[in-house]
Parts: sequence; C-alpha cells; structure tokens
Amino acid sequence: QVQLVESGGGLVQAGASLRLSCAASGRTSSVYGMGWFRQARGKEREFVAAINQIGGYTYYGDFVKGRFTISRDNAKNTMYLQMNNLKPEDTAVYYCAAGGYPSSTPEGYDYWGQGTQVTVSS
Repeated sequence: QVQLVESGGGLVQAGASLRLSCAASGRTSSVYGMGWFRQARGKEREFVAAINQIGGYTYYGDFVKGRFTISRDNAKNTMYLQMNNLKPEDTAVYYCAAGGYPSSTPEGYDYWGQGTQVTVSS
C-alpha cells in the first residue's frame, strides 16, 4: 500500500501562486507515475499534470498553458505542483495520485490522496 498526503492549498487572490505538495509513504518503490487531478464543485475530476519516476517526462492538461509545473523529489518521496497566475476557475479540490505509467485518466492510478482545497478569489 501507498499513502499519499497533499498539502499547500489555501485561499489566494487571482494572479497569486501556490505550491502543492504530495508526500508518499509505504511501498513507494512500487510507484512509477504520479499525477495531479482536480475536481471543482459539481464537475468531474479533471487531469492537471503527470510525471514519470525520474521526472524526465511530464505532461499537462490543456488548460494549464504554461502556468503550472509538476516535479518530484524521489529522495523525499514528494511530488509538487507549482501553480502560478492562478485564476478563479482554478478553484477546486486538488488530488495527487500514484501508480504505474503516468496517465491522464483517473483509472491509470492505484492510490489517491484525500485532496487539498484551492480557492482563488477574483
């Protein structure tokens, strides 16, 4: 089993930045791909970004448009999502996920965190 704990969410104004963290514990050796998803109230879970084990392969949801950067520090078993120029439409619960090959679909992941709320005011 792998446990994931997100942190770093909060309430910010439009244009601000936040860095989310996802700390992994347990059988982390079984984790290859990791990703971020988000879910706004009343909407389906949406792909944000994914990264492979060594961090050399990353890809993003279409809406990101260069504003977010995903990274990971395997020595710390932690993944990050740096979010810049936040917009009100970025308001959502952000979830980290871990599993095999990095995927843009939730079905590609075996483990999920509990989520962290990001609220962007206009």
